[in-house]
Amino acid sequence: MLKPTAFTLLLAVLIATPVTAQHTVFLVRHAERADTTPGASPTMAADPDLSKAGRARAESLAAALKDATITAIYATEFKRTQQTAAPLAKALGLIVKIVTSKNEADLLKQLKASKGNVLVVGHSNTVPEVIKGLGVRTAVTIGDDEFDNMFLVTPGTHPSLLRLHYR
Repeated sequence: MLKPTAFTLLLAVLIATPVTAQHTVFLVRHAERADTTPGASPTMAADPDLSKAGRARAESLAAALKDATITAIYATEFKRTQQTAAPLAKALGLIVKIVTSKNEADLLKQLKASKGNVLVVGHSNTVPEVIKGLGVRTAVTIGDDEFDNMFLVTPGTHPSLLRLHYR
């Protein structure tokens, strides 16, 4: 027979250990583009780099997520998403997985099969679609001048969404 203290400890461990480990999908829009002036419409270069402010935001993202146990990072084929992901990937020793911005179904398949926390760096039009594809019913919009949103989706039977801001 177990002593009451050993039984209590065993019970606490069983309660605290999930049957299936949940993971979180972190989603952000790429950081500020070099062809964008604050307050003005973007000039829409085909594949611009990040601006100085965008590079600073990418570093801020890396600092914010360095302890989030990210196991995979996904970015689209565009430089701005890859440059946004690069500081965190470097800090964690991960290689950014490139997914085409037009192949949402493949990305969703990979996200749903993932076992750990993942980061997705997308665009103002793709991030809301991925969130929706993960089963979140709350509609999400990202304005053309919004670069500080971080969405946390916990997939499952009842997916949850948390919207944060980072600088």
